[in-house]
Formats: sequence, C-alpha cells, structure tokens
Amino acid sequence: MLLTVSGPPGSGKSTTAELLADAFDLDHVSGGDIFRELADERGYTPLEFNKLAEENDQIDRDLDRRLHEIAVEEDGLVLESRLAGWLAGEHADFRFWLDAPADVRGERIAEREDKDPVRATEETKAREASEAQRYAEYYGIDIRDLTIYDLSVNTARWEPDAVLDMLVTAVEEYDPTGDEGKAPVTGADYEF
Repeated sequence: MLLTVSGPPGSGKSTTAELLADAFDLDHVSGGDIFRELADERGYTPLEFNKLAEENDQIDRDLDRRLHEIAVEEDGLVLESRLAGWLAGEHADFRFWLDAPADVRGERIAEREDKDPVRATEETKAREASEAQRYAEYYGIDIRDLTIYDLSVNTARWEPDAVLDMLVTAVEEYDPTGDEGKAPVTGADYEF
C-alpha cells in the first residue's frame, strides 16, 4: 500500500505521516527531511536552501525525481512531501492533503524551530509562494489544485489523533466495488 500525505509547511504532514505509518505498519519517507538534510549538508538553512533552489532548479528536480522513484519502486510506505500526491500519481492508493490557516502553521513552525511566530509565518508564506511558482514553472502543477486528493483535512480543527482516525477510517472503509474512479493526476506537464 502506498499512501501520500501532502500539504503546506506546518500543516501537520510529518506528524500525521508518522502516525499513519505506525497505524498500518508502513515505512515513512519524508521529502522535508530529505530537503533539510540536503540543506544542512551544504551549510544552508531550509529558507536559504529554498532561495537557492529558486536559482538552481536542479535542487528541486533531483529531490522530486528521487521521491517519484520511491513512489514507483517501493510499496508499503507513507510518502510525505508537498508534492507527494503528484509525484506518486496513479501509484498511490490514497492521496491525502493536510492544511491549516497560515497563522496556525506559523505558530507550529515557530515552536518547532524556536523562533518568533510572526517571523515564522512570514517566512512560511514566502516559502510557499516560492515553491508554488517553481512547481508551476517546472511541471505545470498548480499546488492549490486539490482535485487529485482523496481527502483534505484542516488540521487546525482537530488534534493529531483525530486527524489520524479520519485517515485510517478512510483507508479501512474503502470498498473498491463502490469506487467510481480514482481522481487522475492530469493537467500537469511534467516528467520527474
């Protein structure tokens, strides 16, 4: 089984993906962890590395290509990244989108990174805009197009365990005989 968890920074992707992987005894692969490791290896903060990626498209393309390869080649995992649903495409059994208001996400990031919440929110908005522009430019993907996802959840409204319960229920209650069709990943012009 391949489950994807996507959403903007601070939406609860990592927390939810880890819980989901544990619930179904799956491996967890995080695009954010890979991106932060690459930044750290090269001596950059994630924000600095993100800015560098604006000038060097190979950073994003290498990361996205690797995540796509994982989605195609491996099974039994939760793939988590902003583009996980797009990267996995038809290989995903379920694609989930998580979101929350920008100020909530900024507060979460501020707590995680021990920084001012206002600054974290501003940086997060800048990062999102930068990434959205790059996804559109590189692949023709409108990150705001949620039609490919099976379920979208505002994580500010529920605690992590309740969000997990929703996703687990969606997977466990799925009946292929009643499925009128998985949302295809179309409209993008990309090759990973």
